[in-house]
Amino acid sequence: MEILRVFNNNVVLAKRGDGVVILTGRGLGFKAHPGQRIDNAKVTRTFVPSDGRDPDHLAELLSEIPPEIIHLVTDAMTAVGLAEQCETQPTLVMALADHVAYALRRAHDGTSVAYPLQAEVRSLYVREYTLGERLLAELNEHLGDALPQEEAVAFAMHLVNAGFSTGDLSYTYKMTGVIQQILSIVEQTYGITIDQHSVSVGRFITHLRYLFVRISQNRQLANEPTPIVTSIRQAYSDAAACAWKIAAVIELRLNAGLTDDEVAYLTLHVARVAADVS
Repeated sequence: MEILRVFNNNVVLAKRGDGVVILTGRGLGFKAHPGQRIDNAKVTRTFVPSDGRDPDHLAELLSEIPPEIIHLVTDAMTAVGLAEQCETQPTLVMALADHVAYALRRAHDGTSVAYPLQAEVRSLYVREYTLGERLLAELNEHLGDALPQEEAVAFAMHLVNAGFSTGDLSYTYKMTGVIQQILSIVEQTYGITIDQHSVSVGRFITHLRYLFVRISQNRQLANEPTPIVTSIRQAYSDAAACAWKIAAVIELRLNAGLTDDEVAYLTLHVARVAADVS
């Protein structure tokens, strides 16, 4: 590997094969210059920019975070089974490291922050919340329990947010509120109480999350043959009516109308959730 750009003593942009990577390591960029070969012994972490993100911009953002925090976060991520994300999702590493840096500052100053939708996060994103708790435990093991338990919610939201192209955590909070509203629509339509930990609801939530990803990327489903979509509507007329209510809410909240295919798949999930309760 050879250096393409030096951001500070600890972060450089480098060429690896036909691609570009971001490298971190104490003293890696000290007195270094473009074209110079990388001293692999100094490399602590390698980040591979993905999703068409600008490597220069990512490296610049990374250079503004204390290297010891990056090291702490990446070690914690590796310990809880997120080693692959450490390399392939530098934006996630940066988001978590930046959050930890501010959280430590708040802890030092004796201030606290209340995270919205805590109950919803625990219920809707079980896997991410579990990982968030494990990350918190790993970090606190090295920080003398400096971070409060509430930070597990924030970590979970960053993990959820990593699946979106926007990089904007506010979109993830909005998505969480919309999912909760959608589940309420199903409950009100059928006069039921949903068990958010049931298999059918879990699959529905997963479908909604991928639907929101497709909306954010302008890649909604639109290739199903018309007879299939029509047969779904006819077979599950009550669920179809509920799905159209959901589609109206999504359009209102996310400013995106749904295709007939997307509404058809919503119909199937609504029908399964209702059938499990009845």
